[in-house]
Amino acid sequence: MTGTPIVLTGQVLTTRCQPVSGALLDWWHADANGNYDNDGYKLRGHQYTDKQGNFRLKTIVPGLYPGRTRHFHVKVKGPGKPVLTTQLYFPGEPGNEQDYIFKPALLLDVSDGRAGKRANFTFVLKA
Repeated sequence: MTGTPIVLTGQVLTTRCQPVSGALLDWWHADANGNYDNDGYKLRGHQYTDKQGNFRLKTIVPGLYPGRTRHFHVKVKGPGKPVLTTQLYFPGEPGNEQDYIFKPALLLDVSDGRAGKRANFTFVLKA
């Protein structure tokens, strides 16, 4: 798949800073050209956190979807908890301030790596 590689890591914690083991993360995003695959469902998948609440997603940087800033979609569900549906954003994007859904608290911590980009985010679920 074409696009800039990115590895997104992070953790799911409770509001008491306890790791959430087995939290479900359901990801989806546009390809490098800003297109979503609604037929074959490329760039969509799910994973579970490990015992320390950690996750690691290896994918590509999403392209710009018309009318939106660059973002990942994600649903996070801790065991026995309600689903959190949100989006994660990239810092320094010109479209951030014009995007009606954008929230600065949902910015990824992004850096350049050897083989693409690296990003980090911590999700906090109600205890």
